[in-house]
Amino acid sequence: MKLTKQSVGTFLAKQGILVAFAVFMIGFALANQRFIDIDNIAGVIRSSAILGVMALGVTFVVIGGNLDLSVGSMMSFSTIVVLDLHDKIGPALAIPAMFGLTLLLGAFIGFLVGYLKLNSLIVTLGMLSAIHGLTLTWSGGKNMDIADKSGTWFSVFGQDRLLGIPMPILIFALLAAILGLVMAKTPFGRKVYAVGGNGQAATFSGIPRARIVFFTYLVSAFCVATAGLLQASRSLGSQNTVGQGMELEVLAAVILGGASLLGGSGTIFKTVIGVLILGFIQNGLLLVGLDFYVQYIVTWAIIILAVWLDVAAKRGSLWSPIA
Repeated sequence: MKLTKQSVGTFLAKQGILVAFAVFMIGFALANQRFIDIDNIAGVIRSSAILGVMALGVTFVVIGGNLDLSVGSMMSFSTIVVLDLHDKIGPALAIPAMFGLTLLLGAFIGFLVGYLKLNSLIVTLGMLSAIHGLTLTWSGGKNMDIADKSGTWFSVFGQDRLLGIPMPILIFALLAAILGLVMAKTPFGRKVYAVGGNGQAATFSGIPRARIVFFTYLVSAFCVATAGLLQASRSLGSQNTVGQGMELEVLAAVILGGASLLGGSGTIFKTVIGVLILGFIQNGLLLVGLDFYVQYIVTWAIIILAVWLDVAAKRGSLWSPIA
């Protein structure tokens, strides 16, 4: 096949982030051999599991043509709630109670965006602040800790292993497999793609657009509650701002995985790849000796690059024909 400027541009537009990731991986491995150590790789995947679980739910929202910037604050809320209720009513009741409250928040957002047709960016940006305030109110502005950390089975989700594999990795993998099947093989998944691809056409085709959008936010809230459970179980205590800023990382991971901000495209499998790309890049930066706050700059650069490649893939060229 003859290589042309346009064909190279199209390839880079569609697969450029994978090429960049390969370059990063090779560079980090050459800079520090610990980067490719099995224990380091397993540690990166484990530390990425909480972010990954949240990204799975946001993938549904983004493919459906919307955004969810409230997931960071909502994760803080779910973590604080389950830790607080653990000592008051016990973990067996605290877990479903936390899931129920988090799903109520997701349902409220889904109602505003789906049925009232409000802009998802504005709604979830407002809910980011509102839920943060709700979390501070619930906690009284204090951090939360479980009183008897040695006498609870609650730590099983975040600290235990099954067949030698950390539970957070197993939960992330299981949830990714289930949601991947839902997205790829069920009528609901196909309707999410249809609504995100062309909402008006989907409505004319008889697809209940408002209901589909509503349920994508419920899926997102369920995943956030799961992430909050993992976070609380791992540390058995938490700051009330534990999820602050994570919405940016979640969105970066989803976009890196190829989900279009315009809606209608993306897969759960590629979101998992996006989560791992982000995790390994951040880990590599630390191993080569850069300070942790450099990650924020790199995350911003990655988002800009991913959005550029996403738009370029739609028009088939890296550069605008007007430029």
